[in-house]
Amino acid sequence: MGNIVPSHGAASALPYLTVIILLPIIFGLVVGVLPRDKAIVAKVVGGIGMLATAVLAVAIMFIFATGKSGYQMVTDHTWISQLGISWHFGVDGLSLFLVVLVALLAPIALYGAEEKYRTTSFISWVLILEGACIGSFLALDVFVFFIFFELTLIPTYFMVAGWGGKERGKAALKFFLYTLLGSAFLLAGMLILAGLHQSQTGTLTFDLTALAKTHLTYSTEVLLFLCFSAAFAVKTPIFPFHTWSPLAYKESPIAGAVMLAGVMAKLGTYGLVRFDLTLFPRASYRLAPLFLTLGVIGIIYGAVVAAWQKDFKRLVAFSSLSHLGFVVLGIFAFTVQGLTGGILQMFNHGIVTAAMFLLIGMITKRTGSWQISSLGGIQRVAPVLAGIMMVVVLAGLGLPGLNGFIGEFLILTGTFLIHRWWAVAAAGGVILSAVYLLWAYQRAFHGTPDEGIVSKMKEINFKESMILAPLIALIVLIGVFPAPMLDRITPTVNSIVAHVDSANHVSPPSTGAKSTLSSSNGGGK
Repeated sequence: MGNIVPSHGAASALPYLTVIILLPIIFGLVVGVLPRDKAIVAKVVGGIGMLATAVLAVAIMFIFATGKSGYQMVTDHTWISQLGISWHFGVDGLSLFLVVLVALLAPIALYGAEEKYRTTSFISWVLILEGACIGSFLALDVFVFFIFFELTLIPTYFMVAGWGGKERGKAALKFFLYTLLGSAFLLAGMLILAGLHQSQTGTLTFDLTALAKTHLTYSTEVLLFLCFSAAFAVKTPIFPFHTWSPLAYKESPIAGAVMLAGVMAKLGTYGLVRFDLTLFPRASYRLAPLFLTLGVIGIIYGAVVAAWQKDFKRLVAFSSLSHLGFVVLGIFAFTVQGLTGGILQMFNHGIVTAAMFLLIGMITKRTGSWQISSLGGIQRVAPVLAGIMMVVVLAGLGLPGLNGFIGEFLILTGTFLIHRWWAVAAAGGVILSAVYLLWAYQRAFHGTPDEGIVSKMKEINFKESMILAPLIALIVLIGVFPAPMLDRITPTVNSIVAHVDSANHVSPPSTGAKSTLSSSNGGGK
């Protein structure tokens, strides 16, 4: 099997990637050993760590060279030679903006939904989770990826179990067991793959580029593809592996929900692209109809169930299932437009979902309820908050001019080139999303007011406005000017699609993927 990228990317004189991974983890450990009564010190130390991580993420984004498909700023050192494990990291168009997403959402989640109970421990867990997610997105050694992928499970479990709602114990345990079971399949798959590679080459390694050269029979490739996909389907989640998410989203503290839906869900879709399409291109292509079908079912099912939810948190959980179904659709369309839209939509979904959860948290803090049926008339007493929520809702339903539109448009366009009926069915999900989002907004913000609830409602304050400002700015900016992101994503996508096409001896759509993408983003760079 061929490589998606050259085996050696552009190395960097400075270990940017190692620093951005370890920095939040180290700060998290430092905060974790502080006494519980040092909450202010913990906030300052944690804030410094998160700010430094965010600055470094922005620096990486600007240093990243456009027009290149290979890995950049590569760090590659032998770590555990006896096991063939290397400290190998690199960034490309797939991982770049996901790293930026983590670095942006972690401080916004933490300081936008402050936890006053055991603050030092909570800040510590958020920092460790931030580092683990960044490590997962940058790892080019499969075993190192697995370590960081599993590390995300620990802080998330304790955040839900320690600071969640009434059923937090049940929600945390369900999340833990589902994810752990999926990870068991991933571990088995990667050990089998490494063993097969060693039997063919005499070298034990977990390096992604090396493993991509392993010769696999088709049946073996399908088996390993399913092992890897099991972990990613649970983490995303993809229908029908989603049953842990409604309870987890509902019972999580707001900061935990922001990280869970805004960041960790992307680990699943990222894994499908980085590992499944790289290591198992034939199985990915042959089993694409299965995942296209699951994606469309998730889109429709998530939208229909979301429409009947009575509380905002569960609505966002099923809304995420629906929107991430679009990402799955884009990935398995195997067109440049579809995959580019899918990667862009990972980022967009994180921004919109984070903003929605933060707004839900602000409403809950004032009224004591996130039940849609208990709210009503909020717009009358908090018009600015209502206006911000309307922008977020419109972005979620894909209004042109906001960030949700361009990703869904590329996904549907790319899917329609080859899989027309799946695209037509998915388009129905766009209509349904408008129905459930606008209906929920109407009931909560313009419905018959509950005077007892509305009397507690206050307008959004300056601090809350500043926390939401970066998210709203990105929603608008990406909506009107997506070219800078697309310019950095597209070269990597071209290589991935070419890799899958080459492995399956197929030709790209006759319409010309590059020209269509160029026209969709205003010509790009």
